[in-house]
Amino acid sequence: MRPVSPHATRHRRPAAHAALGTALLVAGLAVPAAPASAAPASAAPASAAPVAATGAAVLAAAGQPMLRQGSRGAAVSALQARLTALRYDVGGVDGIFGPSTHHAVVAFQKVNGLVRDGIVGPRTRAALDRPVVPKPRYTHPGYSIEADLTRQVLYLAKRGAVVRVLDASSGKASTPTPTGDWTVQRRIDDWRQSDLGLLWRPNYFHRGYAVHGATSVPTYPASHGCVRVPVRAMDRLWTTIRVGTPVHVYR
Repeated sequence: MRPVSPHATRHRRPAAHAALGTALLVAGLAVPAAPASAAPASAAPASAAPVAATGAAVLAAAGQPMLRQGSRGAAVSALQARLTALRYDVGGVDGIFGPSTHHAVVAFQKVNGLVRDGIVGPRTRAALDRPVVPKPRYTHPGYSIEADLTRQVLYLAKRGAVVRVLDASSGKASTPTPTGDWTVQRRIDDWRQSDLGLLWRPNYFHRGYAVHGATSVPTYPASHGCVRVPVRAMDRLWTTIRVGTPVHVYR
């Protein structure tokens, strides 16, 4: 993204259907995946090796309902618990398949090489039982951010382990996100009106390029160069990162 306009415009923060989901058996779903060891800075991209689930393979059971935005019930709660255990940014277990759960499912599908439709069907259920567990490329004693432009996800990492995975959308081909190693240089705790659009709580890491919240986070590169994440995901990330947090952007 090009350098932002010096004029900031404040807007109100956005406020946050319903089909009945059938219950899933939840045995073993909340068991977290073991954190992967860190890879050095020169290591290959995040691991693509599948890891066996520690609980029963209930999510892949035949005859389970398709889950998507608007679904509700115990089946959704089980899904949210499993994604949370795998470090995806669900935002909480409430049995409601809302936008945060949708983006968490999309991020999981991106990491696991699945169709990015945000729908939990047989293929996604099977992957939830044997998921790819991503590893950060860099190790820091505190928190760091890694934007994987190939997978279109953002990792919050700490001490060589991914502690949160966020759905993301980086710069499109005509306005690519620069790759490199930086730190968060400045932050704005509000909406920022830039020359190219609105940025929610931007964290600038290189000139006018920032990791920021956005109301639109497609499944593909679509921004003017920044790294977009969902607005609510940025709200949950905001208090964890700060000026000086390392930022690594790579393909």
